[in-house]
Amino acid sequence: MHIDTIPNRNSKPAYLLRESFRDGKRVGKRTLANLSSLPLAQIEMIRRVLKGERLGPIEDGLAVIRSQAHGHVDAVRGAMRRLGFDKAVDAKPSRERDLVIAMVAGRIIAPEASKLGMTRAWADTTLSEDLGIADAREDELYAAMDWLIERQEAIEKRLAKRHLKDGGLVLFDLTSSYFEGVTCPLAKLGYSRDGKPGTLQVNYGLMTDARGCPVSVSVFEGNTADPKTLLAQVEKARGRFGIERLSRFHQLDQRITGVIPFPY
Repeated sequence: MHIDTIPNRNSKPAYLLRESFRDGKRVGKRTLANLSSLPLAQIEMIRRVLKGERLGPIEDGLAVIRSQAHGHVDAVRGAMRRLGFDKAVDAKPSRERDLVIAMVAGRIIAPEASKLGMTRAWADTTLSEDLGIADAREDELYAAMDWLIERQEAIEKRLAKRHLKDGGLVLFDLTSSYFEGVTCPLAKLGYSRDGKPGTLQVNYGLMTDARGCPVSVSVFEGNTADPKTLLAQVEKARGRFGIERLSRFHQLDQRITGVIPFPY
């Protein structure tokens, strides 16, 4: 048996199920059924069965080689693109920029992963392949962070231009982390905010707009007094970011909550 396709000049072709027979020396065909009312997909399946092909569930013909998570990667990268994150890091595409983007996205996707473990965490997602850094090693990640720190001032200026404005409110908060070791020049004995008295501290502060959107981060010696860090941020807003007039510069801290008029 086989299926014949009979063309019609002014309408769709007819699909006929036929079988061949022999009458003496003559070979003829007889029509067993008109399949024209069936969907083309079903007609094609019948044609394949008649040819001796074995049909089955599509998954029977597939072998899973690797399965990578993609949904959360697409969500994070989509948000980054809407925010213009890539260009905020650096206007020029580069491998270093892609590594930085991957580390930021990776911190959101797998916050528990260290720099040493981050490349292994990437292997289970499409993140590294989408950015073309699947071959990256941890040494490259540390080098990319050195590359990033050289661009901190330019990045902060772009963020300040986007989020800060004359006559607005700027928020600044200071915290600290204890430090293990003796080689960091910023590590000093000071007030421990994480309950580790007697250990070396490193202070760091975050400047934001009125909504709490980060604009700038600063790192200070562990024995730096809070008022000294606040005045440094006022100077940064005026000198580096070009904000000549602020309604308030508000420090949020467990021990000090102050409002400094600007200019002062």
